[in-house]
Amino acid sequence: MAERRRTETTEADPDFLQFNDLCCESVGGKVVFATDEWFAPASNLLKRESPQFIASAFTEFGKWMDGWETRRKRIPGHDWCIIQLGVPGRIFGFDVDTSFFTGNHSPHVSIQAGCLGPLSTFTPGEDRTGMAATEGQMAAVAKLGSEAWPELVGVSQLRPGYSDCCHNYFKVNFNGRVTHLRLNMYPDGGIARLRVYGVGLRDWSSVPTNQQVDLVALTNGGVCLGYSDGHFGHPRNMIGIGQAANMADGWETARRLDRPKELKTDHQGILQVPGWEWAVFRLGHPGIISSIEVDTNHFKGNFPDSCRIEACLLSPEEESQCITTRWNSGKWKLLLPPQKLRSHRRHCYATSDLILDQPVSHVRFIIAPDGGVSRLRLWGRPTSAAPANQRNPLSKL
Repeated sequence: MAERRRTETTEADPDFLQFNDLCCESVGGKVVFATDEWFAPASNLLKRESPQFIASAFTEFGKWMDGWETRRKRIPGHDWCIIQLGVPGRIFGFDVDTSFFTGNHSPHVSIQAGCLGPLSTFTPGEDRTGMAATEGQMAAVAKLGSEAWPELVGVSQLRPGYSDCCHNYFKVNFNGRVTHLRLNMYPDGGIARLRVYGVGLRDWSSVPTNQQVDLVALTNGGVCLGYSDGHFGHPRNMIGIGQAANMADGWETARRLDRPKELKTDHQGILQVPGWEWAVFRLGHPGIISSIEVDTNHFKGNFPDSCRIEACLLSPEEESQCITTRWNSGKWKLLLPPQKLRSHRRHCYATSDLILDQPVSHVRFIIAPDGGVSRLRLWGRPTSAAPANQRNPLSKL
């Protein structure tokens, strides 16, 4: 396969960082309770954007911080909050980010998990800066018994928020489905962001086998398992909820350095270039794909010239082998032939455009020569085979 070698992650980066963030506000995550939010509200933990620091920014309660920061505790106990995941699923790791909390970060943290139905907000309010939970709110949330939830991360030390040590990674070995988290700070302080990396788990038993669903959607358990380049945006963004907010909310590669000095096209108007970029996804459920949407929304001067899609049906063991070989598997079959793409546009392909009519579990989305795509939708009918992420633990990336 002609491809440019991507920049590798460092040895310190855990493999779970490639999975989906199940608690980000952009996928519906929300904080339903927090003991104290004096300096900065707990809802900041779930922002999609990276934390920022504004030296001159202050509120009437003190220094403005882009994270969750409680007051210096002067009563018994410790601070904690409850987060409702936007996408219930299986969790493989956390990033507790203390960016810019350098003299005021929480010294220690632990994380517990529960599996519940949707909850009402116990501490309501648009902006809770300067506020704390009332006795009535504490009594109401106590009925959840969250202090007894299973522990995913035991009490662990956090590093301060300097750029070289602000990401505190915790790998998780827990097979249960999670809908809510309890984040404990010991005893008080600040945390900038919480990233919850995992894979969505949908109850497919309630989905009729003749119903058309987006089989690769994050909410349906789709996950990116490998890619050639993600210089400006990770390919997992393409399976996110709704339309992309901007270019950062899509997959965008660097410009390939092997582009011909002078570009030429074939009879279809497709550029003839030696290389391409790719991203591999495991579907949330094996199925027969009947229609496809490729959206280049926001990509106006940097969209790919063309795309094609390959697909295959893999067992968990075959998936592990493919990951080892960087997805150079001989099982790929062409699903969507090469298609010319346009800028800032939804491209829809019907059954008549596809040339594979059999169950598949994995797809390889290929763009040439490079560029950006905001969303990928693979509409189809789930088949009877059980989803891979419920048959077997996820393979190591």
